[in-house]
Amino acid sequence: MFAMAGGVVLSIGNLSTQYAWAFVGLSVVEVITSSITVVIGTTLNYFLDDKINRAEILFPGVGCFLIAVCLGSAVHSSNAADNKTKLKNLSNDNKLETVDTGSSTTKEEFPNNGAKDLENGNAPPGKAKAGTAAFLIELENRRSIKVFGKGTLIGLAITFFAGFCFSLFSPAFNLATNDQWHALKKGVPKLVVYTAFFWFSVSCFVLAIILNVIFLYRPVLNLPKSTLRAYVNDWNGRGWAFLAGLLCGFGNGLQFMGGQAAGYAAADAVQALPLVSTFWGIVIFKEYRKSSRRTYILLTSMLSMFIVAVGVLMASSGHRK
Repeated sequence: MFAMAGGVVLSIGNLSTQYAWAFVGLSVVEVITSSITVVIGTTLNYFLDDKINRAEILFPGVGCFLIAVCLGSAVHSSNAADNKTKLKNLSNDNKLETVDTGSSTTKEEFPNNGAKDLENGNAPPGKAKAGTAAFLIELENRRSIKVFGKGTLIGLAITFFAGFCFSLFSPAFNLATNDQWHALKKGVPKLVVYTAFFWFSVSCFVLAIILNVIFLYRPVLNLPKSTLRAYVNDWNGRGWAFLAGLLCGFGNGLQFMGGQAAGYAAADAVQALPLVSTFWGIVIFKEYRKSSRRTYILLTSMLSMFIVAVGVLMASSGHRK
């Protein structure tokens, strides 16, 4: 039951994260959720593992993660303000152009939110440059989750909720394999990592199916309704989803194996994953392109603090007796 509970909170956290990405962006979402996971989950694991990790090193590292959470929230707020300024300037430029030429603003200049996917032939010739207002409008039209007009608190609330869910799955797995609460009767063997991981994965998979079917017919955040039949027939991007699931599964399995050997608190060093996702977000997906100097300073500070925190966390590892 503990292993399955861990799978449940992981599944909810994964789903919440996918909504948060649209509002906050890949780079900041991963840093905040991972930092919250460490602040709450690592502290719980430290006491569950009978304090095998070195507290004098571990908790300063947890403090660094907490600072990274605060900096990540500041990055999101600053970037949201930058985007608002870009869109406002674009609106003012078009108003000036209307006055000078006497012409009205066209749909191409301000694409409709209800427009078809730009990848399906509705895009204007030539893609907008990353970081521009036109790029933000294209992105808004292309994705299903619309963020224009939404407050920054919505994205942060979803992100913090996802981080809270992630913070519980490792301690739950720890309880499943080490039975610190003595839930098993005397003489009953504890679950090995691989058996616990099987039940963990089963509950995560089953809940993911249930939640996705529910949200197909009862979508949130004003998303369009769909059907199970349409979902089964649409394989666009499904290969990436399978790959993501396999990577997540391998990562979780290795984290649990490491936790059983060196303590689950130190195994939370796997939360270094934002160092990879930040590369994807900034280099591949062009997040924070043409942002303000303040945003860049906050982003650099957040990543620097996160790197320090991961290093300190790894240095706190112990050895299970």
